[in-house]
Amino acid sequence: MFKKFFTYPVFLVLFLSFIGLILFGSILRHHYLGGKRLPILQDVAVVISEIPKNVGHIIKYKNFNLNKPAPLLKHKQKKRFERFIQKQRNVLLILPRYDNILNRSVVDVIDLNNFETIHTYKHDIAHWLKQVKNTEEFPKIMINNSPIRFQYKHPLILENGSLISNSGDTPEFKIDVCSKLEWINDEEMFHHSRMLDHDGNLWVPGHMNPKSKYVIKYDLDEFDDDSVIKISTDGKILYKKSVIEILIENKIFPVNFALNSYLTGDRDPIHLNDIEPALSDTQYWKKGDLFLSIRNQSAIIHYRPSINKIINYITGPFSQQHDVDIISDKKISIFNNNNFLKNNEHSEILIYNFETNNFRKLFNDKIKKENFKTRTNGLSDILKDGSLIIEETIHGRIILFNKNGEKEWEFVNKDKNGEIGRVNWFRIIEDEIFIKNFKMLLKTKKCTN
Repeated sequence: MFKKFFTYPVFLVLFLSFIGLILFGSILRHHYLGGKRLPILQDVAVVISEIPKNVGHIIKYKNFNLNKPAPLLKHKQKKRFERFIQKQRNVLLILPRYDNILNRSVVDVIDLNNFETIHTYKHDIAHWLKQVKNTEEFPKIMINNSPIRFQYKHPLILENGSLISNSGDTPEFKIDVCSKLEWINDEEMFHHSRMLDHDGNLWVPGHMNPKSKYVIKYDLDEFDDDSVIKISTDGKILYKKSVIEILIENKIFPVNFALNSYLTGDRDPIHLNDIEPALSDTQYWKKGDLFLSIRNQSAIIHYRPSINKIINYITGPFSQQHDVDIISDKKISIFNNNNFLKNNEHSEILIYNFETNNFRKLFNDKIKKENFKTRTNGLSDILKDGSLIIEETIHGRIILFNKNGEKEWEFVNKDKNGEIGRVNWFRIIEDEIFIKNFKMLLKTKKCTN
């Protein structure tokens, strides 16, 4: 019976199939190691390899559109918005979120007095994509950031109502209050946060291209060489420097750090996810200093770009953190994603005191009770009155605790069909003059979007 089955044609088919599997695996390995040979075959191999995942996606989410971000499931039983404590707050919440009804990302401006959306930004994404000329830097932007995939990240609204953002590893761009495109900068690949400094310029994470001197010498093309970039509100790059350069030149890392990381399979050893500029002098930092959150080293860097010096390299009871904020003249807050191997069930907000060199956890029992955990991303902000607002990015939820740690309200980015979309790094505006002027601006502008 076995001999009848194992004929020459069967043997030939099995042998060729075995060779084909080896070649298929080699092409996939070459692709995921960043190889550039046989790009068409690489694309075909990736498509084939993703068939099981895509079929699973269709079955799980009952959605045949594989380009659309998958709806989130953790908080399906929660209401879209629920208020637990009534309090008047003359505060604006800038909320970038994915709208599953519109099949696109939008930025809502929400009045926290009544949680009503007073304005929405949603520019013409297809038109924006057509303005990108640097195809060497962004070869797949038409696919990766098509209108259904694009997502606003940590948008910043200026006094004239203009908004600056990116979609993560894209050009930086600016739109006016009516969402008309004003400029793009496609010189570099920008990602994550953006913050204004004391001169009115923005600090934004980026990827160096060409690579910095400690990376380019090893020809590490497929390697994330994260950089700090200062950009004007007119879209002009004023300063940029590799974080790896900063760390090597300050003798924190060895000269061959990039090569060692690459050889061990780590193409993203830094992962800069936030830059917080100091706006004034204190006993512990100077105006113009930067606090850098580098997730994949679980460290906060206190850096002085004026003299290229690391003042402090802060590690502690946090793992793969996201977001660092200056909250007083001697304290910073850190959003701890808490990705340790043990005791990692919920995210944490840490306060670091430069005077005592100690950490403490803020409202930790309350956060734990809320089953609040975002393995990646995440954001927090401490308001002037001591209240805390936290974002569970990958589950589409935001919670506001008052200064006593009591839950004031909870928002889940749920639409009328019950589908939940991501939120992508809110921003709080408490400046009363800014709020008044912005509301007056909305009355005079007749936007049609």
